[in-house]
Amino acid sequence: MERRTITRRAFLKSAMSASALLALSPGELLAGGGEKRLSLYNLHTGERVEATYWAEGRYVEEELARLAYLLRDYRTGETHPIDPRLFDLLHRLGHHCADGRREFHIISGYRSPQTNAMLRRRTRGVAKRSLHMQGRAIDIRLPGTDLAALHRAALALRGGGVGYYPASGFIHVDTGRVRHWHG
Repeated sequence: MERRTITRRAFLKSAMSASALLALSPGELLAGGGEKRLSLYNLHTGERVEATYWAEGRYVEEELARLAYLLRDYRTGETHPIDPRLFDLLHRLGHHCADGRREFHIISGYRSPQTNAMLRRRTRGVAKRSLHMQGRAIDIRLPGTDLAALHRAALALRGGGVGYYPASGFIHVDTGRVRHWHG
């Protein structure tokens, strides 16, 4: 009988794959990954985008570009690529809270280094190396969903950082390490 030894790397890779499957909603598992859609509304520009950013087993570059444009730094007009995992996180969060049928309201998406520095001077709690500047963070609310419930759902997904800003009426989610805070 042949004896197989599993390497630490192979074990970790299998564990990560299993974790990713567990993070999917039942609908996503049954759909085999099908299509992933997002509906976003930028509170600062008044623009809306409905995008099918994942289809036929791949990210749809044109739709990712449309979403990135909507999430541009509205103060400077500067755009930046947005981490597709951030859209996946929003997609999962939307399905967890509202069957994916409601529109996320965007308070802040990408921030240029100049905007981030200005906000740091004016506001407490703005990180010097904010993931907003890397296209890996977003500040949101989901009308029709209690902010505390949205916060709990984001924490449960364990997709990255989650900040809770009840006085300002939004939560922050990012694709950084798993952590949480109150602002």
